[in-house]
Amino acid sequence: MKLPQTLCALVMSAIISVSLGAQARPDTAAAAPLPSVELPPDLARVLTDYETEWRRGGAAVAQLFSEDGFVLSGGRPPVRGRAAIAAHYGSGGGGPLSLRALAYATDGSVGYIIGGYTTERGAPDMGKFTLTLRKGANGRWMIFSDMDNLNRRPQMRAP
Repeated sequence: MKLPQTLCALVMSAIISVSLGAQARPDTAAAAPLPSVELPPDLARVLTDYETEWRRGGAAVAQLFSEDGFVLSGGRPPVRGRAAIAAHYGSGGGGPLSLRALAYATDGSVGYIIGGYTTERGAPDMGKFTLTLRKGANGRWMIFSDMDNLNRRPQMRAP
């Protein structure tokens, strides 16, 4: 399925904004955290549902995704489709998770949320994420893609 042109424009705008900010300060380890933004209730539900379902396990998390959704985790190939997403996350619960939004936008039936995550509300972010969203026929926002990575740089191994 082709992505709507509006979704591509929204995602590219977010990527360019985040990339330009990162180029302005290459040493982000000491950077002050970006402030959270308040989401409209229908988008806030996406994050609170993700936190809840994460603790339950892969099949529960997968139900938050569109049928043809993607998980794009660092260091791993893309995962596509609810069944593959459920298998990717496994049957056990994922433990505590706290998500916060840094930016968001919607246009019609597409949108995105950019945010940070950690294991305890109020703790410094361990990593960051981008969710691209698609509104279903029932008016409920579903995750089309989830891309995340840690805030720390990968450790290089000695040869």
